Amino acid sequence: MNTVDLHVHSNKSDGSFSPAELVDLALQKGLSAFALTDHDTTAGLEEAVACGKEKGLEVIPGIEFSTAYSPSPSAPEKDIHIVGLFIDEKAPAFQRHISRFVEARVLRNRKMCARLAQAGIDISYEKLTAAFPGSVITRGHYSRYLYEHGYVRTLREAFDRYLGDHTPYFVPREKITPAQAVSLILEVKGIPVLAHPTLYHLDADDLTALVRGLKDIGLVAMETIYSSYSAAETGQMQQLAARFGLLPSGGSDFHGKSKPGLEMGTGYGKLFVPEDVLTGLKEKRKELFPEL
Repeated sequence: MNTVDLHVHSNKSDGSFSPAELVDLALQKGLSAFALTDHDTTAGLEEAVACGKEKGLEVIPGIEFSTAYSPSPSAPEKDIHIVGLFIDEKAPAFQRHISRFVEARVLRNRKMCARLAQAGIDISYEKLTAAFPGSVITRGHYSRYLYEHGYVRTLREAFDRYLGDHTPYFVPREKITPAQAVSLILEVKGIPVLAHPTLYHLDADDLTALVRGLKDIGLVAMETIYSSYSAAETGQMQQLAARFGLLPSGGSDFHGKSKPGLEMGTGYGKLFVPEDVLTGLKEKRKELFPEL
C-alpha cells in the first residue's frame, strides 16, 4: 500500500533539508506524496511543488500556523498548531497575513537575542539569521545555534535552560487564535487540520471543548496518526475525530537534524499514513469547494 506524509518541514522554517532535498528524500522513502507545512511561511512551496512535478512526486502545498489558545480565562495560553493542506498560497490576502506573522517573529527574535546576549551568549539577530539564511527563525534555530556554539550539550538542554516558556529569555510573540487559523485556511480553499492534539497536554474535557469549537467554525480533519503517539493515544484520537465527524490526517512532523531519529514517512519507525488518508482529504475538498 502506498504511503504519504502530510506534515513535513523544510529549512524555510526550522527544518534542515531544502524543499528540493525533501522531494528527493520522499522518493528515497518510497512515498507517493508529502505535504510541506512550514511554520507560518509558504516560502518553500514553489520550489517543492516544481521539483515534485519534475520528478513525478505529488507535493501538497501547506502551512502550519502557531496559534494561542486558553482553555479558560484563568488558564495559561497553550500553543496550538493548525495545519493547512492544499492552500492557495499566492492569494494576496493570505500573503498579507503571512507577512504580519513574519514581522511578529522578527520583533520577538530581536528581543530574545538581546536577552540571551545580556546573559553572556555571543548572539545577535544578525548572527542568528546569518547562521540560518532564508529561514523563518523559530526556537528550533536557537537550540541549534546554542548547541553548535557550545553553550549546551543537547538540544533539549537549550530549551530547558534558555528557550522554554518559563525561562527569563523567552519572549512570546503575537499570535492568532486557532479559530482564526481555521478560517484563514478555508478562505484560500485549504483543508484545516488540528495538529498533534496530544502534545498540548489538555485534559479530556478541555481537548473536547477545543475540538468541538473548531469543528463548529469549519475544522475538517485531525492528526490521528503521528510520530510520537502511543497505540493508546492513536485510538483515543481516532475516537475523538470520529465523534465530531473529522477526517483523519497524519504525518511525521519531520524536521531533519533538530529532531534526531525522526524520519520522514516513518517517524520513529512505526509511523504509517496510508494514501487513503490523502484520498479522503481530497474528496472532502472537492465537496467543500465544488468550483475547483
